[in-house]
Amino acid sequence: MNRIDQRFRQLARRGRTALVPYITAGHPHPDVTVDVLHGAVEAGADLLELGMPFSDVMADGPVIQNACAHALRHGTDLDRVLDMVRQFRERDAETPLILMGYTNPIERRGVERFAGEAAAAGVDALLVVDCPADEAEELKAELQRRGLYQIFLVAPTTTDHRLQRMAKLAGGFVYYVSIKGVTGAASLDLASLAPAVKRVRSVTELPVAVGFGIREPEQAAAVARVSDAVVIGSALVDRLDRCTNAEESVAATRAYLGQIRAAMDAATETGPAVAEA
Repeated sequence: MNRIDQRFRQLARRGRTALVPYITAGHPHPDVTVDVLHGAVEAGADLLELGMPFSDVMADGPVIQNACAHALRHGTDLDRVLDMVRQFRERDAETPLILMGYTNPIERRGVERFAGEAAAAGVDALLVVDCPADEAEELKAELQRRGLYQIFLVAPTTTDHRLQRMAKLAGGFVYYVSIKGVTGAASLDLASLAPAVKRVRSVTELPVAVGFGIREPEQAAAVARVSDAVVIGSALVDRLDRCTNAEESVAATRAYLGQIRAAMDAATETGPAVAEA
């Protein structure tokens, strides 16, 4: 069984909403990334998203654009990213890990080769921002052969037809993008979130994660009440950008995610804050 399925089953039994932090591989420095991943788990992360640096991160705002540029300057290529996963797995064989990135580097490497290497390293799923369900057949097949999932993004503007198409191909969980725009660029509209998550759940039994625009513990708490997972990206990456060494990076990760985790846990003990439509 894929680690993602195992983890969400464990969380469901505990009545706990998953915390899913995003970290750009190689930022603030390649030698720090594995320690930061472990620090995130120690702070209460249930799943991890590891960003594969790319020069044209079109769905990401300035914070993650800068992190990717920084990582690339330090030589963080796909080989190094996969090596980070292998190092992480030496100490943690249980926490699900999703690689997040863009199509170009994967196609340059070769879809079959990449899928095989990712599975061997210990990856559980792949989220390719610019690979919608309509174009996912080849990648989905190669991942499926190796027991990996493809995670799909659903936006507020996603049509019913595309939503149905995604539901047939998705595995692990569905990632609902809570804002229109790039990461870190807008405020979260909590009033519209519950009906949006309900719409996604109407076409799939998979867990629904919500990301983009979540910065503060109070926002994470509100999202935790209506979703199965909360994804934190730009806000964590921004804090890591201010760190100069591994010790500072791990401390910043633990401190910030610890606040998010505590707020989420408190919120899910008190019931929904946003009424479902």
